[in-house]
Amino acid sequence: MLAQLFINNIAVIERASIDLERGFTVLTGETGAGKSIIIDAIHAVLGERTSRELVRTGTQAASVSALFTGLEPDVLAALGELSVPEEEDGSLLIQRDIRLSGKSTCKLNGAPATVSMLKRIAPRLISIHGQHESYELLSPEVHMDYIDSFARVEDLRGRYQASYRRLRQLQGKLEDFNTDEGEKARQLDLLRYQIDEIEAADIRPGEQERLAQEREAIRNSEKIAASVELSKALLSGDEDRGGVLSDLAQAAAEMEKAASFLPEAQEAAQKLREASYLLEDADAALHSLAVEFDPSALDAIEERLDLLYRLGLKYGGGEEKILQYLADCQERLHAIEFSDEEREKLEAEYEEEKKRAIALAKELSQKRQGASGKFTAAVKKELAFLNMPGIEFVTEIERVPLHTGGCDKLRFLVSANKGEPAKPLSKIASGGELSRIMLAVKTVLSGMDKIDTLIFDEVDTGISGVAANRVGEKLKQVSHNRQVLCITHLAQIAAMADNHLFISKHTEKGRTFTKVEQLDFEGRKQEVARIISGDAVTELQLKMAEEMLQRS
Repeated sequence: MLAQLFINNIAVIERASIDLERGFTVLTGETGAGKSIIIDAIHAVLGERTSRELVRTGTQAASVSALFTGLEPDVLAALGELSVPEEEDGSLLIQRDIRLSGKSTCKLNGAPATVSMLKRIAPRLISIHGQHESYELLSPEVHMDYIDSFARVEDLRGRYQASYRRLRQLQGKLEDFNTDEGEKARQLDLLRYQIDEIEAADIRPGEQERLAQEREAIRNSEKIAASVELSKALLSGDEDRGGVLSDLAQAAAEMEKAASFLPEAQEAAQKLREASYLLEDADAALHSLAVEFDPSALDAIEERLDLLYRLGLKYGGGEEKILQYLADCQERLHAIEFSDEEREKLEAEYEEEKKRAIALAKELSQKRQGASGKFTAAVKKELAFLNMPGIEFVTEIERVPLHTGGCDKLRFLVSANKGEPAKPLSKIASGGELSRIMLAVKTVLSGMDKIDTLIFDEVDTGISGVAANRVGEKLKQVSHNRQVLCITHLAQIAAMADNHLFISKHTEKGRTFTKVEQLDFEGRKQEVARIISGDAVTELQLKMAEEMLQRS
């Protein structure tokens, strides 16, 4: 359950720490006092989209923290899958910060988390039913979800939807195969031309770089030859000069003579001899160097490089990319040439998957048919208790072509008056009736899940009198095995609560502040009397409030 809610700088709430109990808790206060802000704060910690407008004026950031205790095993397992740190007492602390910069941060038990992680956990922790959820009843898509939840067919529906997705994928591939023959012929001609052009070039990886080096060598052949000949002359000598080799050999010999008398000269002699040997090796390498270039080969190299360049422009750059493009073309050509075989194979797969999807859809439909009668009977029973005894509530199920939900089109129909035909909710129900129908539906579904906290935001809209009493009794009943929080403006509902939170606001130094306080019996009496009177509270109204509280 939600044990504590801490709000900091959210709209007009500067700071509020709200301790919550099990059972039935109501939140009351004047219109505009900040009750809806508390719901907004809860939505924030559940991962819903937030607005920077929530940040209190004059501050840079706002935060909300929610502490949950007594978690169900499936919630703990889900937290484990998300690698959320485990607390010794099995609790969960969710924190969310909202900044004016537009960024928000989340934490689960102190560890950084994402909004998507909050959204995965939220449906297992709290179910919020507000005025907009009541209007969801006007959407037939939601009706199917309710029946499926009541029938407990989540696994079957998941298997059907997986089969339906596979069926649509196969259908898309078949449609791709069914291009007209003219387009197919054009694709074949283009692919064969591209394959022939690349294969005729006989491309080898690294060829372009090697040819570019050869071209540069031919272009600079005279410079290369001149440098080699000069280097030979400098080392070995020629008609005009002695070479470095002979001079160095003589210097080494002279230093070796000196070293026989002067040991300190030994190192210099040794290094001169080593240098002489190295230069002799260099001279040998120069004389073995082939400096022969065929200028006539330059045209062939230029032509080959030009071909590689043009193919690169057409097919993607270097040799590796051109060869990869060739492989892709060959694969596409094979797919088209053997498309008839592939189509036959896909058609067989499609028919098999279609049979599977139809079988699952029919099984799903049968379970919905079986559950819908029990569901509508249970809802009618709850509606009778909620002072709507004459209402007719039925589930209409129509067979339609396969879609994501199966082979059914499902919607709820109601008739508020005996003898009148049942019609869609959008044409019959008022706001107050929608609120009670939603409460009846949620009551019937309450045993279908393990969500420990239910929040009803002004579920009493549009009702009064006996109906209000019945709604309060129903909320009290639902709270027997879980935590129920309700924002209300009705004294009948407020009086039936186990716990009562009063939201008020005041102005101080030109700023508005909201306060949340837990009311004792006397405080509750004053608040219930205020709700009754709507203005100045009289002794009679106080006595009425006290009687309502005692009776509840």
